[in-house]
Amino acid sequence: MKRILVLQILLFCLSFPLIAQQRPLLTDDVDIAPAGTINVSAGADFFQNAKFPLSGLTGDLTRVGDIRIRQGFASNVEIQMEGSIQNYVAINSRNASAVPLNISNNSTNDFDDYIISAKIKLFNETRNFPALGMKFGYQMPNTDQAKGIGTNQINIFSKLLLQKKFGKRKGKDAVANIFGNIGLGIMTAPIERFSQNDVMLYGVAGIFRVSDHLNLVGEVNGRANSRNGNPPIGTESISQFRFGTQVKVSGLRFDTAAIIGLTKNSPRTGITFGVTYQSPNLFTPAP
Repeated sequence: MKRILVLQILLFCLSFPLIAQQRPLLTDDVDIAPAGTINVSAGADFFQNAKFPLSGLTGDLTRVGDIRIRQGFASNVEIQMEGSIQNYVAINSRNASAVPLNISNNSTNDFDDYIISAKIKLFNETRNFPALGMKFGYQMPNTDQAKGIGTNQINIFSKLLLQKKFGKRKGKDAVANIFGNIGLGIMTAPIERFSQNDVMLYGVAGIFRVSDHLNLVGEVNGRANSRNGNPPIGTESISQFRFGTQVKVSGLRFDTAAIIGLTKNSPRTGITFGVTYQSPNLFTPAP
């Protein structure tokens, strides 16, 4: 029943005008989706030596159908949804699990925990100051913890967004688009009653225009445990570095990036690739 509900939500969202995030990056920019256009991004991720502390599994993770969608409601407000349609893990090793598992062989798969959020642009960029925005939302408990991949918990977050563009020319993308996030995530402790872990969310990213058809992109993005000592299992610090490209061809934007884990609970290495399509204006929003 839960899986049917998730699919219905996804299909509902795809039936409306949506704007995708800046694949292959995870850090949010301040720009708001133009109301009336549709921009859909989808991709796939491959991670080596991914770790799942709650289930004690370690293995190679494949995320299929990494969907990132946004819908603009006004010039300064948008709604976002993101998550993968299916996650697959080829299990390399197993440690003691903190929860009962329902895995019968050396692989497992499950839906993702989808994230619903809103982004608000507070101030436009000026000559001397960056654009300022905020984002807040929650992660839905769509996964089955017995599959060993997700934690099946509700987590909420809020972030402050900053962005500054350099070398802007009329009719051209900026030569450099630098943006960053800082915020708070409140994560439910999966196996501790009446407990949570407050983590710091962070990200610094850049998009650098090489030509009208090619951008270089890079970022550091993650979360940091705020507790002294070991955090509640399932809420550990994770972080990764991404470096890649965006290529614009025939109305599409293709992207790819290499991924390097920066903490002991992050995947060791990985790669992501995807595609983005943006339509012309399809409707006029209500005043």
